[in-house]
Amino acid sequence: QVQLVESGGGSVQSGGSLRLSCAASGDTTTTYCMAWFRQFPGKSREGVATIHTDGTTTYTGSVKGRFTISRDNAKNTLSLQMNVLKPEDTAMYFCAARRAYSAWECMPSPSTYPYWGQGTQVTVSS
Repeated sequence: QVQLVESGGGSVQSGGSLRLSCAASGDTTTTYCMAWFRQFPGKSREGVATIHTDGTTTYTGSVKGRFTISRDNAKNTLSLQMNVLKPEDTAMYFCAARRAYSAWECMPSPSTYPYWGQGTQVTVSS
């Protein structure tokens, strides 16, 4: 079992920045994919970015060049640096994790991730 707790959400004006953090605890000794998803009101969760233990990352097209996912394996923490935020980035953001021995398993598909945080709201005003 892995427990995930997000922090760092909030409100910001368009063009601003926020940094989300996710602290993992429990059975974190095996290799994991960690990911950020977001959910717009009335919509399904969508993948934002993923990162494998070996550092391999993926990003959804709309955030490439603006968001950076990173992790500290020693501290079991995941981060998402969000720059040049846009109103369309407004959503609930979730941290997720799954066991994965290879980076190719880090697909941004919510159904493949068994461990989730409670979510943190990001609101970007124009």
